[in-house]
Amino acid sequence: MKTEEPKPKRFYETVSVQETDGRFEILLDGRVAKTLGGKALAAPNADLAAAVMNEWDAQKDHIDRKTMRLTGILSAAIDGGKKGRKEWIDEILSYLGSDLVCYRADMPEALNKAQAACWEPYIDFMRNEFGAMLVSTTGVVAIGQPDATFSTMRKVLEAEPSERLFALQIATAISGSAVLAMALWKGFKDAEEIFNASRVDEHFQQERWGVDDEAKAREEVLRNDFLTTANFLSLL
Repeated sequence: MKTEEPKPKRFYETVSVQETDGRFEILLDGRVAKTLGGKALAAPNADLAAAVMNEWDAQKDHIDRKTMRLTGILSAAIDGGKKGRKEWIDEILSYLGSDLVCYRADMPEALNKAQAACWEPYIDFMRNEFGAMLVSTTGVVAIGQPDATFSTMRKVLEAEPSERLFALQIATAISGSAVLAMALWKGFKDAEEIFNASRVDEHFQQERWGVDDEAKAREEVLRNDFLTTANFLSLL
């Protein structure tokens, strides 16, 4: 059995925030906290900085990184740099090329109808919000999306800060859908409803065959990660 690594002791008394060059740095006993990559831990606005500061302040005798999820996302976004930005954009667009909401089941008909009812509004959202057209199909044979859709969304993403790009990449990977990640960003629906939209197939099977405890536990992990990411995006 793998033993858990010992948690480092809390080495600071006070946590505060200071604004420097338009960024909001997290201070531990007056010194700037560092990311895992050794860069200054600084948020793009006061709201996110306050939330991250609260995570540091809430630590007791030892520092538990598992309870510092906003800190983790911010730190990774900062450490990603220019290379990370490109990789995150490319991954989001890769998902868009075979997006979950564009593929409907052939059978059973009830599942096809459930998917269409849930996902079609998101396809409409992409057209109305970004002018991005998407093609949907039934079955598993891959279909191509319009080149204009990729160029449009690349321009949209390239204009966004690294923190948002990293969070969108996380939401995309969790949901299996760049479209659902975009909907989360723009507040098209609440985060819980958007997450459930990524689980239409699984919930359909559960209704027919019952709930598998292990699958349910995995879903709860994904749900918590998705809602944390949603919280991060809401603070930007």
